[in-house]
Amino acid sequence: MRRTWLIFSQAVTVALALLFVVATLKPEWLPRGGGAAGLITLPPPAPPAVAGSAPGSYAGAAKRAAPAVVSVITSKTPSGRGPQDPWFRFFFGEPGNAPQGGIGSGVIVSPEGYVLTNNHVVDRMDAIDVVLSDGRRTLAKVVGTDPESDLAVLRIQLDKLPAVAFGNSDTLQVGDVVLAIGNPFGVGQTVTAGIVSALGRNQLGINTFENFIQTDAAINPGNSGGALVDAAGNLMGINTAIYSRSGGNLGIGFAIPVTTARQVLEGLIRDGQVTRGWIGVEPRDLTPEIAETFNLKVTEGVLITGVLQGGPASDGGLRPGDVVTRVDDSPVANTAQLLHAVAALKPRNQARLAVQRGGEPIDIVVTVAQRPKTPRPGE
Repeated sequence: MRRTWLIFSQAVTVALALLFVVATLKPEWLPRGGGAAGLITLPPPAPPAVAGSAPGSYAGAAKRAAPAVVSVITSKTPSGRGPQDPWFRFFFGEPGNAPQGGIGSGVIVSPEGYVLTNNHVVDRMDAIDVVLSDGRRTLAKVVGTDPESDLAVLRIQLDKLPAVAFGNSDTLQVGDVVLAIGNPFGVGQTVTAGIVSALGRNQLGINTFENFIQTDAAINPGNSGGALVDAAGNLMGINTAIYSRSGGNLGIGFAIPVTTARQVLEGLIRDGQVTRGWIGVEPRDLTPEIAETFNLKVTEGVLITGVLQGGPASDGGLRPGDVVTRVDDSPVANTAQLLHAVAALKPRNQARLAVQRGGEPIDIVVTVAQRPKTPRPGE
């Protein structure tokens, strides 16, 4: 028995030593978790510094991330519909015969061929081509779209696909260096550099769920769906929109944080849709003037101006005039925070809302429902 135990302990020691050596020198040999219920493989993040770059250069980060950034070329079959006036046809020809489409960007996020891009890049398009930085071109299939976050997931079938490494956008700070990689104006892949100008930008009227990273890295038409990466080449966001009066870059661009993009990616791959919580209320930001008018004892929170009868909030006892200050463990100081906190809840689960009702703080428990699908314009 003693000899058997000695052999067993020696075998365990050797196995642990081999595991340590492999994890240190060849970590890619080990299986990795992550992704949508194990359906995709996400590359590990890069270290803060990328070897091989000159001091002050971001060439290493660009070299690491750029191969995973693709051009997305879309086209739509002409409908042939248009004015039936014969004079219109005489002067302008047959309506609806010009091809429709555009050029955007996308990011390969797994070797299995999943590509993240913007919903507005591929929305209502009949054919979608993806062109890699190495020149390969292939048709893409739409796995799913999420108009409320303006994200879409495509899939391509090619061998030896590069994939970007996911970073953690929650660690970003104003002033951090970021690179924007995409295909602006269809001229070809371009890398621009800048800094994080602001975080948590919302109420821009772009998406339903807005929590944008603002950057002054040059972003132009065609960059939509491309990558915003950090100085090590890790994906931090999906470039989505610019503020511009001329149509070109004015130093104000917006990207969807990768934490949001990853949640949408996993939901679309796993379920074909993004499941979000919903409680059925009409919220409004609480201003000092409103707080004074209603003689409220709180200065931060979200005023509930309407409650849907028969909805989760109504059934839980929430009333118009209540001020929600917290959803479970998440404080809410404005309507955007309330929207995100509720959306993150799982349908059919219970959530506790901290509420200020007049001069009295109370807790309300609601059973969360699934957020109804928002119809697209024209539906």
